[in-house]
Amino acid sequence: MASYTHLIERRPNVSAQELLAGFRPSERFGEVSFDTYRPDPSQPSQAQAVETLRAFGATVAPTQKSGGFFSRLFGSSSSSSQKKTGIYLDGGFGVGKTHLLASLWHSVEDPKAFGTFVEYTNLVGALGFRSTVDALSSYRLVCIDEFELDDPGDTVLMSRLMRELSDAGVRLAATSNTLPGALGQGRFAAADFKREIQVLAEQFDVLRVDGEDYRHRGLPQAPEPVVLGAEESCAQQRFSGSDVVACDDFSAVIEHLSVVHPSRYRQLLDGLSGIVWKNVQTITEQSVALRFVVLADRLYDKDLPIISSGVPFDQVFTEEMMNGGYQKKYFRAVSRLTALAREGNG
Repeated sequence: MASYTHLIERRPNVSAQELLAGFRPSERFGEVSFDTYRPDPSQPSQAQAVETLRAFGATVAPTQKSGGFFSRLFGSSSSSSQKKTGIYLDGGFGVGKTHLLASLWHSVEDPKAFGTFVEYTNLVGALGFRSTVDALSSYRLVCIDEFELDDPGDTVLMSRLMRELSDAGVRLAATSNTLPGALGQGRFAAADFKREIQVLAEQFDVLRVDGEDYRHRGLPQAPEPVVLGAEESCAQQRFSGSDVVACDDFSAVIEHLSVVHPSRYRQLLDGLSGIVWKNVQTITEQSVALRFVVLADRLYDKDLPIISSGVPFDQVFTEEMMNGGYQKKYFRAVSRLTALAREGNG
């Protein structure tokens, strides 16, 4: 018989060192490598991406920190082949960019960091900008998954962070995706990315990764929620006696997220085997919805099955949100929550 706990009773106290230790690929990509990536034979850019990233990873060595930004930029011609301090993977959803980025991370020795764009902005919020720069400046490699341009303030913040890390000799790697509403209208514009990071522009090699974009098919249909009041009995059938399951009213979880910093959501879920939410409701406030998106990402990272009653997850955000400026975040969250709900129903 599974034991229960409650998210709303958890307020993790996380040190700066513990936060930084969490900047590594999620369990889903904990053991991937370039060898486990399976390029599509009909998409030559995928195999080329593997070779390019292998070569890039080989340049990330302790000696690369000799000299700063300007010495690399204006240095001798003998080092011109390694002028680029960063690499950016450009492609649609589902072509394996996160797998490739995690493989690069695994191929490089410590110290190194791997996190999403949102996780880095949350880290700055938790530690402060200067402390974040100081902490990451000694790293060999910083990987930024899912770079986003939907919030000008966050984009400027990350651009500044990346410039300062590059000045310190840190190698950078980033990925991004096409907005769901822009599918069929061309890839995420590398020129826009370069414009946002300003003086770093010439320091990035842009690497296209082509392939079938699985979200051209639209969002998957969310499974039907369980009957209100039957959540715990369903959980007892789904989870075993050694499992610890967080069981809460959905509205209480949403309220609790406002008093836990998003940088601590990973620790909020520590030790759990699954999630039970009672009476899921559509979220109507943007600030609340954006916090919930972060939680959805961390749930997906930890692969925690969800059993829920109330509305299905394809209705957890308003239609206006799904068609607005943050639609990329919401599409990703719905897709991930739907996958976890299917696991819960299994």
